Amino acid sequence: MNTQRSVALPMYLSNRAALLALWPGLRAHLVRAGIADVPEALDWPQDYPAHWHDPQLLLSQSCGYPLSHALAGVAQLVGVFTYDAPGCEGILCRSQLVARQEHAHCTLADFRGLRVAFNSDDSQSGYNALRAAIAPLAHEGRFFASATATGGHAASLAAVQQGRADLAAIDCVTFAGLGRDMPQAVAGLCTIGQTQPYPGLPLVTGSHTSASEVLALQSALAAVVRDPAAAEALAVLGITGFETLPLARYQICVDMRLQAAALGYPILA
Repeated sequence: MNTQRSVALPMYLSNRAALLALWPGLRAHLVRAGIADVPEALDWPQDYPAHWHDPQLLLSQSCGYPLSHALAGVAQLVGVFTYDAPGCEGILCRSQLVARQEHAHCTLADFRGLRVAFNSDDSQSGYNALRAAIAPLAHEGRFFASATATGGHAASLAAVQQGRADLAAIDCVTFAGLGRDMPQAVAGLCTIGQTQPYPGLPLVTGSHTSASEVLALQSALAAVVRDPAAAEALAVLGITGFETLPLARYQICVDMRLQAAALGYPILA
């Protein structure tokens, strides 16, 4: 019976080749740390919730907002990569507020009555952080003329580019990666501001992962970011380090939701 467990790093995919180049070194460090049943290849999940809910999940990336509720008691926090991207500061990152160049002179308040695109209403970067930024500006629970779910950050950027929306909040690592690796995805766009900071994308493991394995995962991740053999792939991916942090650091995601609701703005509208 195949007992190999799933490993995926599915959230920043502007350069899949660099991720594939990083994997052999990461896999070697996972094996060296004593972790059993490390898979030969990375997974590329299509159904993120099912992937994150797999109790046998060995390592993946999730979003910080569902980690506080939908994944509570399901996924265990391992740590977070740090990145070299505008808007990042240590383990913290921000969402870039992205518009077309014609709106480069605008502030966030100037988008009242215009259209917003977001990836998912369970996204910290594309929805929750933006909702918190808009809440003080909203009137009777409304700010935008329309709010459209696109299913992904790249699709939100395309909606803004093509004039189907006027604003989107894109996590700063994704925006920097697309600008570096897929410049056509950000052509004609600009940033008009950014959200408040929040901890970056959590690296997670399944509920069946033992405490000793969590420590081994942390050891392997700390080792690979220091490995000279991995330096080129890490640089291409913008990864500068790995840090552990308590789950309580993600309480800010919950606080953003609660603060928006307290201001009468429970949904992006």
